[in-house]
Amino acid sequence: MIVHTPVLPEELIRFLATESLSSQAGEYMVDCTLGEGGHSAVFLSRFPNLRVTGIDADKEIIKVARERLKEFDGRIEFYRGWAQDFLRGLGAGEAHGLPGIILLDLGVSLYHYRKGDRGFSFRGVETLDMRIDTESGRSAAEILSHYSEADLADMFFFNAEERYSRRIARAIVEARRQAAITDTCALERIVWDAVPAYCRHRRLHPATKVFQALRVEANGELEKLPGLLETAFSALRPGGRLGVITFNSLEDRIVKNFFRARAGGSAAGFRGSSETPIVKEALLLTAKPVTPSREELISNPPSRSAKLRALLKL
Repeated sequence: MIVHTPVLPEELIRFLATESLSSQAGEYMVDCTLGEGGHSAVFLSRFPNLRVTGIDADKEIIKVARERLKEFDGRIEFYRGWAQDFLRGLGAGEAHGLPGIILLDLGVSLYHYRKGDRGFSFRGVETLDMRIDTESGRSAAEILSHYSEADLADMFFFNAEERYSRRIARAIVEARRQAAITDTCALERIVWDAVPAYCRHRRLHPATKVFQALRVEANGELEKLPGLLETAFSALRPGGRLGVITFNSLEDRIVKNFFRARAGGSAAGFRGSSETPIVKEALLLTAKPVTPSREELISNPPSRSAKLRALLKL
């Protein structure tokens, strides 16, 4: 059963559809964050000549996507792994050729929150894992067990801008002296007790940013993003389009700066500076991030924080 609704589908068509999508030869698209296959399904159903490679590091969710997309057999293939690894091989004499469309949806699928049983959500009791690829890296429980108080505080602040990062880190270190923190319920309770009382009944649950920070850390999301953007842009054919959907200000800032640099501006953290002109390599298709329509917000509430940026490679 599909539980995730793809965000900004019409906006993606508007900004990423190339002229060759309607041609007999078609176009090649790489969906770097396949999930349950929602965005790939939108493009494949609209453009009969389109070919797609769908990428995901989670072997379980790829099974769901295969079933969802079986009607497009012959036009879609699946790659289990990280997008950077697949994209680096494109154009090096292999059969795919360079894609005209590359899509990155940096949000976590609702599948992981509702069916993953890996600790992405604190609405029930689940094991604290949070890894997309459960065969590599440290789980969230291992991070909580091994990181120092200072490292935990930095993680909560830099990965999720958690205001009470130091208080929460201190409470976690104190709690783990008594017993290992291995499930979502235990962590949620520690955070609840650690924050000031007036923070406990706001719209955003006080544990939300802590869980976000742990997920980001377990999967190296912010650390990998600049390199992923570089690799995706390099793999894109001239005239191709790159679209990135983000769900928090930290990711959006990285994407904005990368796009600005490629469009001939300057951005901290990417090559070039305000004193050194950068060769214009791309045209911004979205001057500002594109957000969901009112209708989409009503029909698909999880889309509320989604932002789309797109560019055209010159």
